Amino acid sequence: MKILMVEDDNSVAEMMGMFFAKEGWQQDVAVDGEEAVKMFAANPGKYDLITLDLNLPKKDGIEVAKEVRVISPTVPIIMLTARDSEADQILGLGVGADDYVSKPFSPLALIARIKALHRRIMMEDSQKQSKKQVNEPAFDVVTTHIKISKARREVLFDDQQVANITPKEFDLLYTMAQKPHQVFSRSQLLESVWGYDYFGEERTVDAHIKKLRQKLEKVGANVIQTVWGVGYKFDDSQVQK
Repeated sequence: MKILMVEDDNSVAEMMGMFFAKEGWQQDVAVDGEEAVKMFAANPGKYDLITLDLNLPKKDGIEVAKEVRVISPTVPIIMLTARDSEADQILGLGVGADDYVSKPFSPLALIARIKALHRRIMMEDSQKQSKKQVNEPAFDVVTTHIKISKARREVLFDDQQVANITPKEFDLLYTMAQKPHQVFSRSQLLESVWGYDYFGEERTVDAHIKKLRQKLEKVGANVIQTVWGVGYKFDDSQVQK
């Protein structure tokens, strides 16, 4: 795995680099936000994952994440933050980060999260390849208004494409749309979509659902309903064409 580490603290970069090396991972290091965007833009396909510090010189992690997402909607981003503000953490997720880790953090916990995120992507790529068959169905999920192809990572709302859905947003919609009207708790969605113990950080689901709703509403309507005190459910049966 090739990682772009965006970190201006040399001691943190060196410590992370040692743990990455033990895993056999390669890394490039950018020490400020401008350098990070330039390095990624020069060769987006080079990197399997980005670890992104929130507090950076020249351009902060929020701006870097925004610009990276313009270049690649899918490259996994794990944001590292020393801030305790819940608003900052949700903002990071809202601009496209897949996960965040608060400093000070355990290197082993960070490694576990990287592995879980990468493993899920590899499984999805494998599933894409396995579905390239003559009799492959056009869509895996078809509801009243929504059509979803997991192999193509495509979502249509009344035959209009829903653009710029991130991997986690797609997985959330796919999970719920497979079982319309079923209520999913946040912990169930974390386990199903993130695939590991998220240490109780259930608000990440709320941040991703908010962004997903905005993208769906650009071409259709809100089909993800909040069930107060429980979680979320998919229901497009009441949407008017």
